[in-house]
Amino acid sequence: MKDARFTIPNAGLLEKVVDIIDEIPMDERDTKGDLYEYMLGKIASAGTNGQFRTPRHIIDLMVKMTAPQPMEAICDPAAGTAGFLVQAGEHLRQNNPNLLTNAEQSRFFHHSQFHGYDFDSTMLRIGSMNMLLHGVEDPDITYRDSLADLHGSEEEKYDVILANPPFAGSLDYENVAKDLLSLVKTKKTELLFLALFLRLLKPGGRAAVIVPDGVLFGSSTAHKALRKMLVEDHKLDGVVKLPSGVFKPYAGVSTAILFFTKTNSGGTDNVWFYDVISDGFSLDDKRNQLATSDLDDVLGRWQQRTTTEADRARTDQSFLVPRSEIVDNGYDLSLNRYKHVEHEKIDHKEPAEIIADLETLEADIANGLAELKALVQ
Repeated sequence: MKDARFTIPNAGLLEKVVDIIDEIPMDERDTKGDLYEYMLGKIASAGTNGQFRTPRHIIDLMVKMTAPQPMEAICDPAAGTAGFLVQAGEHLRQNNPNLLTNAEQSRFFHHSQFHGYDFDSTMLRIGSMNMLLHGVEDPDITYRDSLADLHGSEEEKYDVILANPPFAGSLDYENVAKDLLSLVKTKKTELLFLALFLRLLKPGGRAAVIVPDGVLFGSSTAHKALRKMLVEDHKLDGVVKLPSGVFKPYAGVSTAILFFTKTNSGGTDNVWFYDVISDGFSLDDKRNQLATSDLDDVLGRWQQRTTTEADRARTDQSFLVPRSEIVDNGYDLSLNRYKHVEHEKIDHKEPAEIIADLETLEADIANGLAELKALVQ
C-alpha cells in the first residue's frame, strides 16, 4: 500500500464509509473491480494507461473454457484489477470441493497458484485487495513491465494464462525485452504480448487471450509470422469472434478470443471457430441485459469440438476448419474468411407456369379495357 492516500477527514465520514462497505455483497463478486468500473463509467473514458475492465461474463466464459485445475499455476501478465485471477479462484473452489481441505492443494492455492503483473501501482493495490477479499491469502500480484523486463526467471513457469492485454499501442524497440523480439520483431503491443504468453507457458500449458481483430488478418510480416507460429509450432485450438460492442462504453473495437496450447512441436489439426452474435447484453453504450445469449452455447460446443462439431456446416455459428485450409489462406484467422453466408431460398415457378400466368394477366387486361371502353361509349 506504499504511497496510497486515504482522504477521509473526520470520524463521521469514516463511520458512513464503513456502513456502506458493510452492505456491499462480497460473495462471488469482483467488488473492487465493480467499483473501478463504476469510476471509469463516471469519467466516460479509459484509465491513464488504457485500462478498461473485461466484462465479468466474458471472463467467466474464458475461465470455464480453459478449466484451470488444482496445482496448476495461473498467470495474467496484464492483471489490472485481477478479474481473471479472481474468477479462476472461484471456478477452482466451485469445481473442487476438497480444494481447501487437502493440505497440499490448499497451500498451493493460497501461496503459489495465482500470479499477476502490472506496471500501474494503483492497479496493483486494487488487484491485491480484490484477491484478498476473495479468500486468497498470499497472491503473487507484483510490479512488472511485462514487455520490457527479461523473462528468464519466468520462462515456461505457468500452466494457464488468462489475459486481456493492452492493444492498439506500440513501443520502441529499445524498450522491448530482447527475448520477445527474438520471437517476433514488432512494436505492436498485442503481438508482443502473444509472444510473451508463448514464452511464459509450460509445454502443454494453455492460454485464453482477447486480441483485436487485426491480429487475425493483419498482413504485416510480424502478424503473419505470429499466426504461423501458433498454427505450425504450437496447437491453435479455437477462435471465438466477439461482437464489436462488448467493451462499450470504453471502446468499440472488434475483438476475438484466441485459445491455444503451447507444444513446441505443432499439433494443430482443426481450428474451431464460433461467431458470437449476442453476449447477453445490448451492444450500445448502455449495455442493457438481454433475454438471450450465445455464451452457454459457446461453452457447450467447445466441449464437443472434437466430436459432433465436425459435422457442422460453414453456415452455422460454429464449425471446424482444417489446418491445410488455413495454411492455403496465408494463416488468415478471420472468421469471415471461412464462414459461408446462407442465402435466402426463393421458390421459383416453372417457365410454363410463368407463361400461363402472363397469358391470364393479358386476358384480364384485355377484358378490363373492353369493359372500360363500353362504359365510355
